[in-house]
This record gives sequence, structure tokens and C-alpha cells, in this order.
Amino acid sequence: MITGKQFAALLMLTTAFTFPGAAFAQDTAPASNPGASMLDDGAENGEEEAYDEPDISVAGGNTIIVTGRVNRDPTRNSSQVISVLSAEEIARTGEGDIAGALGRVTGLSVVGNGRVYVRGLGDRYSLALLNGLPLPSPEPLSRVVPLDIFPTNVVASSLVQKTYSANFPGEFGGGVINLTTRAVPDESFLTISGSLSGDTETTFQNGYSYYGSDTDWTGFDSGARDIPSALQNYFDQSIATGASVGSSPEFDPETLGRLLAPPQLSTLQVIGDQRPNWSAGVTAGTSFDVGSDARLGLVLTGSLSNSLRNRNISRQQAGDSVTTLSRDEQSFVTDNRILANALFAAGLEVGDHTIRWTNLFIRDTVKQASLTDFKIFDGDLDNVDFLEQNTAWYERQLIDTQLVGEFDFDPLSIDVRGGYARTDRRAPFNLNYVYARTNLPEEQDRFGSVYRVDLSGAGQQALQETGVTSSFSDLQEEVWFGGLDLSYQVLDNLSATIGYAYTDTQRTTTRRAFQLRATVDPDFHNPGGEPLDPAVVEQIQNVVLPAVGTRSPALLFNGATFDTFDVTLLEFGSTTPAFDAALEIHAGYGQLQWVPIETLTVQAGVRYESATQSSIPVGANNTAQARTNENDYFLPGLTLTWEPMDDLQVRASGSRTLARPQFRELVSQIYFDPETNRTYVGNTFLDDSELLNVEARAEYYLSRQNKFSIAGFYKKIDNPIEAFRTGAGDITYANAPEATLYGAEVDAQYFLDLYDMGGWFETKQLLFLVNYTYTQSDLSVGDETVIIDQGGNPIERAANTIFVDGSPLVGQSDHLVNFQVGIEDVDRLQQVTVLMSYASERPTFRNLAPLPDTVEKPGVQLDIVARQGVNLFGAEAEFKLEARNLLGTRNQEYYVNSTGLRVEQNTYDVGQSFSAGLSVTF
Repeated sequence: MITGKQFAALLMLTTAFTFPGAAFAQDTAPASNPGASMLDDGAENGEEEAYDEPDISVAGGNTIIVTGRVNRDPTRNSSQVISVLSAEEIARTGEGDIAGALGRVTGLSVVGNGRVYVRGLGDRYSLALLNGLPLPSPEPLSRVVPLDIFPTNVVASSLVQKTYSANFPGEFGGGVINLTTRAVPDESFLTISGSLSGDTETTFQNGYSYYGSDTDWTGFDSGARDIPSALQNYFDQSIATGASVGSSPEFDPETLGRLLAPPQLSTLQVIGDQRPNWSAGVTAGTSFDVGSDARLGLVLTGSLSNSLRNRNISRQQAGDSVTTLSRDEQSFVTDNRILANALFAAGLEVGDHTIRWTNLFIRDTVKQASLTDFKIFDGDLDNVDFLEQNTAWYERQLIDTQLVGEFDFDPLSIDVRGGYARTDRRAPFNLNYVYARTNLPEEQDRFGSVYRVDLSGAGQQALQETGVTSSFSDLQEEVWFGGLDLSYQVLDNLSATIGYAYTDTQRTTTRRAFQLRATVDPDFHNPGGEPLDPAVVEQIQNVVLPAVGTRSPALLFNGATFDTFDVTLLEFGSTTPAFDAALEIHAGYGQLQWVPIETLTVQAGVRYESATQSSIPVGANNTAQARTNENDYFLPGLTLTWEPMDDLQVRASGSRTLARPQFRELVSQIYFDPETNRTYVGNTFLDDSELLNVEARAEYYLSRQNKFSIAGFYKKIDNPIEAFRTGAGDITYANAPEATLYGAEVDAQYFLDLYDMGGWFETKQLLFLVNYTYTQSDLSVGDETVIIDQGGNPIERAANTIFVDGSPLVGQSDHLVNFQVGIEDVDRLQQVTVLMSYASERPTFRNLAPLPDTVEKPGVQLDIVARQGVNLFGAEAEFKLEARNLLGTRNQEYYVNSTGLRVEQNTYDVGQSFSAGLSVTF
């Protein structure tokens, strides 16, 4: 473990949580000459300055400390290239979730919903750990758990390591992100917090919603979305026996159809003057002596937030050599996001030994309602107007329990880690209604002037685009993990570490979707059973049924429709209803850390991993192919750290690592992403990617707080996995032959003491932080054979028919810039920080040739965060004000075809957001 064995540093860290800025103020408290804290690096007395290290817990964690230099900040003290966000640094950004805070770290960018990219490499090349142990992901599109579900109040520190060391898992392409949960406090405290926020696109504006249930506002519904037993029985039996709709009386289509579209889930409502967002939380901690040399600490925290977001999204389609669009849609979406979390941690310190038990619960729910109007330009449909309504509910939940023991029997230290985690994603009763208005004169279409659904599915071309669909998806992933690390101080300048780690991940996914249709029911219209008069049939089919199709969504398939018409069900994806996936890894490693001379540290290690990864179709009618990958790897890593002079440190590193396909990428099952309105389908035939990593870095420390670094890096990737759009419009995946990525980073931090200005400035200092990352990547593509998945069958294609030689990797920005400037008080909590970030264009997926890649343009974001500590009725309190995206930067995703036509893919105004918060500590 990186932290000291006593709780002095933890007290400082805990204080930073309950009264942020206090720890920082103590770090920089003036001595006899207040300015000396900024200017003197301790060289005069020949000693390193003391540094309050953030709490970091990782497997074999003591191996990243340079022997004999334990008083420096961990970034400098590490034998690897790391960045550490302490509690104070996280608080300074003002971000509410850890993904946002990590977006300020050199070389990191956040894409989509909390997916963190390291140096332009997608989240498949990143690794997220909690207290050194793996986390399952509740998101089908991501192997790594989305970090926007982690509130900053449960995180004590975040470590980003960009060079590989053998104590970490081998899936280390871009880097590893390790979150350490809050440490044990040294004294009792209670903090109560709350905030209000809003944005210019949503707050006090109109939005959409639907009723759902009385308890939706908590993120837990009251049972309104529970699958009825008859429908669940069909789901189970169709998988187990291959039963289909109508195959037996219990699976009668009308019986099942009545269960698919509850009116409380399908009635869209306009909500005027939408309320502000809110959040509330409570954190408590205490510690007490146990016996003569043990101390037990307890931390409990919980919070609930409820936010609204409007998006008026533009999406379009067009070919490459045309000057007009083939489809144009405008979608107004309101997301109601409810995030609940709870953490309970117990820590026991007995002498030099520490045992911690951490339990984490996070539930992230989105209640989504949208209305989309669109046009299709293909000659026959030019004059038709379409209207699409969606109501949806997405639950993501994480439960994690971990037990970690860190024992120091100098010169032997032992780390024992184990735990269990489970994530769930549930999306029941997602309802889609598509209406069309033909705008034809009455003599051609009796209902041409109104929107309607062709319930029969057999009408004119325009109406065949309409329909009613109800879909259900469910994901469950469980992870059992354990590890043992032994470190021994062989000599004063040589330590050795060996370790073993085991991970067993199991995932189950199901997806079912149905379209409801209605036709004339002869039994209802002629109970006698004799043939109906053809004129009557025509009247019902051409007048009555179309009239029913003009009704609102909740009334389309009500009791009267089922009683009057013959309702049938068309099931989508019945041949790929469910999949199991698994990944079992046995790993062992050995690592040496040697200091041959005082100014040189060598860390070398090798990790062996034996893994079995499988994707198994489930269901009697499942036509997809099973796939099992069994691979063994030796993954070496070497890092040299040289200190040619007291304030200069130079590093060089080389390693081999890998990236396995994500479960989502292997499963031949359709998945709908509500954030981008896209469908994804996996490729069972993907292979592992293998990486060669090289880096060189120089770090110059002007003082304890002021520093500058520059680095260069290079990566060669064999079989990189890239996303591309198929001719059917779905996003799928394939292995490109090879890719390279290289670039440079510059990072600077400077604090300027204002003591000499006197007066109000006497206790103030200016803060300047800036980092810049330049990255280039290139696909190397020829006529090599790649395998794509087509209906579960392998299809060979030439690589250059899917990828373009020289294209950048998906998700890679050429330029990433983060800049912070602030003024803060060194004696008390008083900070104002201006934060600016910039990311240049990056591809989000490949379009099939000749269309260019779809790109995202993140642009510039400007934020201001102000924090003020006050005494409120005898208690410590913090006021926080935030203003985000002050430049009004839009979310832009598009491609430009060969004629210069810009085709929007997911473009909308984000607006400016503002929040005010208060926390009080007793």
C-alpha cells in the first residue's frame, strides 16, 4: 500500500473530504516566512519535503514507490508514469463524477457516457479497478464500467498509470485507472450536503415525460415494469424449448399482446417549466481504539441525485456523391437521470497491518421520453411526414464487496485481496410508435391529413414505415476475484514481488422485441361463422382499421382493439434471444525493483496470463455460432528511472500488453444505444489485440508544487478492433491488420505566492495548470483477409474494403488541452478556478466506403468553479458555485461527403449549466 502506516495522512485526507481545501491550506500554511512554502524545496536542510500522500490501494502497490524517497509526492516518487488526483484536486475541478475529474488529466478524454479514453485509445484499451480489484460493467457497449456513475464523494483518490508494470492485469493498452474508496477517518464527523442546478436548454423549459410509477423519481419503480408472469413464461419457454408466439394456447398472441404496451408507460406528456436538478447526500465517519494497538474506523456515505436533460438532436443520412439528404430527422429527447449510491467501509489497523472491507452500491437510472419528426427523400415519400414516439427506462446497478488485507512484516509484506461484484442493466417495456401523414388529397387517402399507424402492416409504402414495437433487454454480469502479492526486501537496494490473481467473469444477456399488428377478425364481425360479405371486410379494412390507427399511442392497442380485431405479434431477434459470455483468467507475475546507484531505479517484471473467453448462444432456436478463445501470454515490462540531478527525473519504459474483445463485441445480438440512437451487433470471430508500448519522459521539479514534464510515446497494435457501419445501418466490429499510435505530452503546474503583495493577497496564491497531448495514429491496411459476422456466419472480406489505409483509430483526437487558472487562500477554504478543456475532432466509427468516417467535434469547454468555507452556526460549511460550458459548445457528430455536404449524425445544443451547493460538517 502506498500510504504510510499511521493515520496522520488519512486524517488530512478525511479533512479534505469534510472541509475541502483544509488539507491544502495546511500543506501550504505559512512558516516564519510565508513565501518560503512556495519557493523552498527543502534543499537547504538537505531533506525532502513532507508530502501528505493520497490514499492509494492497488495490488503490489508498494512496488511503485522508489526506495528511499518516500517523502515526495507519489507522481515523482513512483517508479512508473502515473498521475494521481487527490481528494483536494478532485474537489477543485468541481466535477460531480469521477469521469469528469479524470477528463482534466493529461492525455485523458471522456467520450459518451463516462467512457474514458487514454491517449486516444478507446475504453477497450483501458482498465478500471476499484481498490486494485476489477469491476464488471453494466453497459453492453463497454468492457470498462462507465466512470460517470462514480460520484466523487466516494473516491479518496484516482490513480492513472500509463506505463505497464506486471502487478497490473495484462489488458493495459492505454493505461489503468485505479479508484481508491474513502479511507478510514481519524476522528468522528458527519457531513450533510445538497445542491441545485440547471441548464439553459432544460431548466424552466418544456420537456417530455410519461407517468411510469409513483416512485420513478427515486430510480426504483413500484413494480409497474415487472414482467407479467405469462410473458416471462413465454420468454423462458421460447429459449428452453423453441416455443414461438401462437405455438400453444398459453402463448396466444392476443394474450401476450395485451401485456406489451401498458398505458402508463406509453402516454407521452409535455412538462412545462421543468424543475431544477437536485442532489442530496450524507457522509459519516468515526474511529476508535480496539485494545492496546488496534484502531477501527467506519465510513458510511449515501446520496441521491435527480437531473433532467433536454436534447434537440439532428440526425441525417446521405450518400457520398450527392448534394441532398436522403433522410432528415429532428428528435427532442428528455432524459430524467436518477443516481443513487451508498458506501460502507470498515478499516482495522493493527500495528503495521491494515484490513479494509469496502461495500459499494450504485444505481444509475434513466427515464427517457422522446418525440421525433423525420422525412425520407426517395421520390415516393418526399411529401410524407413521419412522427416517432419513444418511452424507455434504463437501469444500471453495481454491487461490489471487497476485503483487502495489507500486512507488513518487515522485510516481508503481504497483500491479500478478494471480492465479488455484480452489475445489472435492465430495460423493460421500451415502447416505440411510428406514425405517418401522407398529405395526399382525401380522394386518394381518406386519412391523408392526419398521422396514423398502419396496424395491418400491409398498406401503401409510406405506411409500411409505421408500427408499434415493444422491446425488453436484460444484462447481468458477475465477477469473482482474488489475489495474493508477496514483497520481500532482499537488500537495501533490491526488492522482489511475486503475485497471483484470479478473475472469473460471467455475463448473461437477453433481448426480446415484438411488433403488434391487427387485421379483420371474422369471428367478431360474424359470430355465426359464415363468410363475411366482402364489402363489409373492405369497409373494416379500409375505413375502420385506419381510423383506429389515428388514435394516440395508449389507445392503439387497448381492450377494444383486442376485442374487435385479430391481433398478431411479429417477433424480432427470435433467433438470437440470449447469450452467455465468460472470461476466466489465471495470472502470475514476478517483479524486481533494483536501485544499483542512488540516482537510478530499475523496475522489471513479467506477467503470465492464461485466459479462456467464450460467447455461447442460448436458446433452442438460436442460430448464432459459439466461440471460445484460449490464449496464453507472457507480458514483460521494464521501466528505468534516472535522476541526473536533484530536480530532474528521466524515465524510459517498454512493455507488451494486450486487449481482449469486449463481450458486447463478441455477441451476435442487436443492442440499441439510447444515447446515440444507433443499433450495434457483435462479431463472434474477433481476435485479441496485442500491443508493443514504448515511452520516454523527463520531469523537472522546481519545488514541491511546481513542476514540468514532457514525454513521448509509441504503440504498435496488432489486430486492433475497430467499429464500422454495415450496409444495413448497424454498427459492428472487425480486426484491422495493424495500427500504430505515437505522440507527445507536456504537463506543467505552477503556484505563485502573492504574500509580497500584502493586504488581502497576503494569504493568497495563484495556481496555473496546463497539459497538452499530441497524438497521431494510423491504420495499416491492405488486402489482408478479415472476418466479419453476417447472421452468425463468418464472411471473409479484404481489409481495404472496410478500412482505409492511414485512417486514425476510432476515438483518437490529435490534440487534447486542459488548462486551469485559479486563486486560492492558503489559510482557509477560498478558491476560484477557471477550467478550460479542448479536444480536436475524433472518429466515432467507420462508414462503409466511399463514405468518410463519422467524426465527433468536442471543441472547447470553459468552466468556472468557486468554493468558500464559512462557519455556519458553529459548524464548518462549504458553499460551491459552478458555471459549466460557458461558451455554449455544442455536441457535434457528423461526416462530410465528397460534395462537401455535411451530414449530421448526433448534433445538439448542450447549453450552459449552473449549480449551487452547500455542505455542512459537524
